[in-house]
Amino acid sequence: MNLNNRIKLSVMMFLEFFIWGAWFVTLGTFLGSNLKATGAETGSVFSTQSWGAIIAPFIIGLIADRYFNAEKILGILHIIGAFLMYQMYNATDITVFYPYVLAYMILFMPTLALVNSVSFNQMKDPEKEFSTIRVFGTIGWIVAGLSISFVFHWDSPEGISAGLLKNTFLMAGVTSLILGLFSFTLPATPPKVAKGEKISINEILGLDALKLLKDKNFAIFFISSILICIPLAFYYQNAGVFLADIKVSNPTGKMAIGQISEALFLLAIPVFFAKYGFKKTILVGMIAWAVRYVLFAYGNADNLSFMLIIGIALHGVCYDFFFVSGQIYTNSKAGEKFKSSAQGMITLATYGVGMLIGFKVAGLVTDMYKSGGITDWKMIWIIPAVIAVVVFLLFTVLFNEKKKIEASAI
Repeated sequence: MNLNNRIKLSVMMFLEFFIWGAWFVTLGTFLGSNLKATGAETGSVFSTQSWGAIIAPFIIGLIADRYFNAEKILGILHIIGAFLMYQMYNATDITVFYPYVLAYMILFMPTLALVNSVSFNQMKDPEKEFSTIRVFGTIGWIVAGLSISFVFHWDSPEGISAGLLKNTFLMAGVTSLILGLFSFTLPATPPKVAKGEKISINEILGLDALKLLKDKNFAIFFISSILICIPLAFYYQNAGVFLADIKVSNPTGKMAIGQISEALFLLAIPVFFAKYGFKKTILVGMIAWAVRYVLFAYGNADNLSFMLIIGIALHGVCYDFFFVSGQIYTNSKAGEKFKSSAQGMITLATYGVGMLIGFKVAGLVTDMYKSGGITDWKMIWIIPAVIAVVVFLLFTVLFNEKKKIEASAI
């Protein structure tokens, strides 16, 4: 890959994840403070990510892979996204806000696959080259969080009271417009499927890989993946609101520690895999969710603030050791014929079905422990901790994979 394309792809990744990090982390706080949304309404808004994940394969499989260059679709989706972000910025009521965020997530989720497609198309050795490009996405997310907290101070108690979090949508919208226009300068990535070639819905959704569920261990892993997304949804939906509500200073900037952790622990997975194997690796990821939420339940913004920081820093273990390990396991079980289908099926199950259930549960639990403007955060975090422990125990007892899986499988 020449230097010019490497720079372009790095900028693309930076902007892609800067956009997401610019508004998604503070979304829960914005909904509660600016739009006075209930927990259930907040859960519905966060669920738009799941609907986007469910619909994304159709956009990629039926349009991007068949008719148009990936970089052009990427540009169009982000330009439309900029308009939708501006409408979200102007929204003053949850009923007005919801249709725009739903439309936005349906268009944004496919771009996560498109930026990967554009990148892979330029690489001779993706296993070695992709991580050096993808890391700029993590950097973009971190820079967005640091900007909100330390440059603009939109998430300070004064900023939240003044309704300044709405500016996150304006920042994301401007960046989306920039990436939309920039996308048309990216290396050409033509359709992968010939126009006359047939492609089935089963293939698009990864349903061809359902036969893997005949394997007892894979079926247990599949169900566990859906269930662990319930506690995951609590973090995405409530962490930012929680930190702001208990008056942690610069909460969005501090949450960027989670992305730094994610990048670092990603490097540790091959070593951990080689030494302990798949089952122990994924169990560490599961129990880390429970530990994180216990730290959130009993920590505070004063003398126990270190517990909150540790909880945030555990994001790398929580996410990488479960989800990345799961991708490696899925890849190893699928075989050459069903690799893509199997990854699509797991993505649909986790970010689609699992997170959809998770956001619904998180919204109901939040409403249950919120009364008169007072939120019982201890119980809101204990419940997902218990769920994570239950999934951990079920997986420990029922999963009995003895064959060693290599970390290089993905």
